[in-house]
Amino acid sequence: MKNTRTAVVFPGQGTQRPGMGKDFYDNVEISRKTFEEASDILGWDVGAMCFGEDERINLTEFAQPCILATEMAMLRGLQDLYGFSPDYFGGHSLGEYTALVAAGAMPFADALQIVETRGHLMQQASPPGQGAMAAVIAKNLDIGRIRELLSDLPLDVANINSTDQVVISGQADSMESARALLEQAMGGQENLRFVQLNVSAPFHSRFMNAIKDKFREVLNAIAAHLNSQKAACVTSNYTGLFHSAMTANVIEALVAQLSGSVKWRDNMCALAEKSHRIYEIGPNRPLKNFFRNLDINCRSITSFSAAQREFAA
Repeated sequence: MKNTRTAVVFPGQGTQRPGMGKDFYDNVEISRKTFEEASDILGWDVGAMCFGEDERINLTEFAQPCILATEMAMLRGLQDLYGFSPDYFGGHSLGEYTALVAAGAMPFADALQIVETRGHLMQQASPPGQGAMAAVIAKNLDIGRIRELLSDLPLDVANINSTDQVVISGQADSMESARALLEQAMGGQENLRFVQLNVSAPFHSRFMNAIKDKFREVLNAIAAHLNSQKAACVTSNYTGLFHSAMTANVIEALVAQLSGSVKWRDNMCALAEKSHRIYEIGPNRPLKNFFRNLDINCRSITSFSAAQREFAA
C-alpha cells in the first residue's frame, strides 16, 4: 500500500523577518485570531512586532514567541482553508516547540510563555559579544573529526544540519582558531566555507548548561498540560528520534536540547522514513535545502500566496 502520510517541519530562530505572517493575518480569520490570542497570552502586541520594523524582533526573547506565533497562525490557516492534517511533526531548535503545539502535545498558551522565558534565559546565559556561532560548510563532513579538532577549544557542535553543514557554538574569541584548524584539516579555504552567524548567544553549547535547572522548573510547572502520547509523533532534536511517550522523558529531552547538538540530519531521516510528503511552514525556508542535501523532497510554504499555489490548485 502506498504511503500517503504527511509530515510538517518548522524552522527556528533566525527565520524572523519584518512582515512575517501579515498576509495570513489579512486573509484568514483563524490566523488573525492566532496572533490576537498570542498577544493576549504574552501581554504585548505580537502582530505589531511581527508586521512592523521593530528591531526587538531580533532579540531572542521576542524572536522566539514571534516565530512560534507566526508558524502556528500559518498552520491553522492551512488547516482551516485546505484541511491540511499532517501525521508527523518536526522542528529545528525553537521549531521543535511549534511542532509539539501542532501535534497537540503542548498547549499554544504554555508554549508561547515557555519560549519567551527560554529566550530570556538563553540570552542571560552568555553576556552580549562573548558568544558566537558559525556554520561549517563542506562536502561529507565528519562530525567526529570536527569534535576532535575542536576538543581543546571552548566550542561545541551545535547543529548537525546536513551531510554538508554543521554549526559550531561557543566563545567568540575562539572562532578564528577553529577556522584555522578546520581549514588545515580539510585542505584549505577552497574546500571549506566558514560563515559567522548573526546571533546574540552561543546556543546549543556548554554555555547553556547554567540555565538548564531553571528551565526544567519552567517545564515541570506545565507537565500536567503535556500530552506525551501525541509527542511520540514529534521528532526530538536531542535524541534525533521521535519523542518518548513519557512526559518526564519529553521534558528531559527539551532541557538537554538547550546545550546539546541539534541532530537535525537524524530528524529528517526519521520523518522521511514515516512520510510520503514533507512540508516546511514558516517565515523562511532554511530546512528545504537540508532535506535536498539528503535527496528528500520538502515543499516550503512561507507566504499565503505560496499556500494558494500549493493547495488551491
